[in-house]
Amino acid sequence: MKVVVIGGTGLIGSKTVALLRESGHEVVAASPKSGVNTVTGEGLAGAMAGAQVVIDVSDPPLFDRSIVLYFFETSGRNLVAAETAAGVRHHVTLSIVGTDSVPDQSYYRAKVAQEKLVEASGIPYTIIRSTQFLEFLGAIADASTDGTMVRIAPSLLQPIAADDVAAIVTEVALDNPRNGIVEIAGPERAEFNEIIARYLKAVGDPRNVVKDPEARYFGGRLQEKSLVPLSEARLGRLNLEEWLRRSHKNPGHAPAVASTPRAAAPTISKPKQ
Repeated sequence: MKVVVIGGTGLIGSKTVALLRESGHEVVAASPKSGVNTVTGEGLAGAMAGAQVVIDVSDPPLFDRSIVLYFFETSGRNLVAAETAAGVRHHVTLSIVGTDSVPDQSYYRAKVAQEKLVEASGIPYTIIRSTQFLEFLGAIADASTDGTMVRIAPSLLQPIAADDVAAIVTEVALDNPRNGIVEIAGPERAEFNEIIARYLKAVGDPRNVVKDPEARYFGGRLQEKSLVPLSEARLGRLNLEEWLRRSHKNPGHAPAVASTPRAAAPTISKPKQ
């Protein structure tokens, strides 16, 4: 089976590509580096030729409010057109748990727009909404730092490892389309501030975590359950401690993480206002 992975060189994309190839599938790891740009449309027709499944785990290169929305809407329309022409039988989009629960977060609003394009496309689809990745706890702490303090809202969090995300994305993509949403999360649920504090302690980071109900999450105001599944979800295997152990993130060796949860992104220019 031919599978195209949009954003196939990013954190989740590269892991998904590897799993699919291990299973014997023909895989296109689509990215600007491979000559496939979903914003301009460059290379899409060739990549889609003969594809049965398309997995979209892409992200914009910038997280400016207008850029994010422009990226997901433009990329989404181009993908729909190319997949329709190629007769793709299953489109899978990786989205976020809580996209419709944090309305003042511009990235989440853009993901809602992306989901709507997928749902209206006429292509059989599955939307996978994932909780926050364990790999980005360090980036979240950095973005929430005020001096020596890290201000985190006491909302619930159920972070999931990228390896688990890729495994579930692969399994869902090779299954029949749900024409609906599948939610996935890590095996452990706790307060956001507690998880960040445990992470920083484990990597030997001396910053102090403060529980602050007014703290924003990349600009968004959180309610207690904004970032966790509200009903049944598929759970990953790795909790924080096991992920830290497998990742060799020992005390005194804070991991290098991306500044934002993103996959490999294409070149894009900011649209005119």
